[in-house]
Amino acid sequence: MGRVADLVELVRAPAGLSVPGDVLAGAAAAGTLGRRTPALAGASVLLYWGGMAANDWADRRLDAVERPERPIPSGRISPSAAFGVAAGLTVAGVALAAAAGGRRAAAVAVPLAATVWGYDLAAKNTAAGPAVMAACRGLDVLLGATAGRLARAVPAALTVAAHTWTVTELSRREVTGADRRLPQATLAGTALVAAAAVGPRAGVVPAALAAGYATRYGGAQARVLADPSPGTVRAAVGAGITGLPALQGALTARAGARLLGLAVAAAAPLGRRLARLVSPT
Repeated sequence: MGRVADLVELVRAPAGLSVPGDVLAGAAAAGTLGRRTPALAGASVLLYWGGMAANDWADRRLDAVERPERPIPSGRISPSAAFGVAAGLTVAGVALAAAAGGRRAAAVAVPLAATVWGYDLAAKNTAAGPAVMAACRGLDVLLGATAGRLARAVPAALTVAAHTWTVTELSRREVTGADRRLPQATLAGTALVAAAAVGPRAGVVPAALAAGYATRYGGAQARVLADPSPGTVRAAVGAGITGLPALQGALTARAGARLLGLAVAAAAPLGRRLARLVSPT
């Protein structure tokens, strides 16, 4: 059981709850919700977990200084094992996407996997890092739309990508704390994201879900304005990760799948409870 718990921590398994909603929002926007969608969502989760393991492998020396309790620097998982987990999950994710959605799904899954690894190995600590991570999430939304017209899912992909940019920018200050200008910028971005999720004639359900997203994640960022210390920044990053299903639910409901949108958003409170056991950041 200890080994399983270490792997759960390595891939930040509970944070995977924030992933299927990308695919569902994309499929709803493209009008392609169907029997392929669950498998594509599963592929997305595998790619996400692979990226989390690759992230820890790439950061193993830095974590030895800043986060020695993580599975690799603490010696609970070897670097080679972590790399193997990362590679295996990535291959499995691409293979599942191709099996479920054919060439069109593979044509998105392969660039998505490459972008995830590109972020972990090269872009993360550069100025391009937040944009690359945002591209990962945007591609994830498009993965769900591969059975139909991708163009219809582009607005939803851009909305999720913009949210991801705010979370990634904040996450770069989890150890050092933030300048107050950062939460000011991310708060403005969150307001725009919530407005984009609602749209001009979205209806009650998308508006309520977007409002819940903005209130919880925006409130966490407002606390960073008052106290830009590392702990408060980490809490805001956690709120951004666990609050994403509410945004995905709003996008799904806006596309006409209201009950599914509510179901997607229901992952948010579950994710928050699980985050108390395994940190998503």
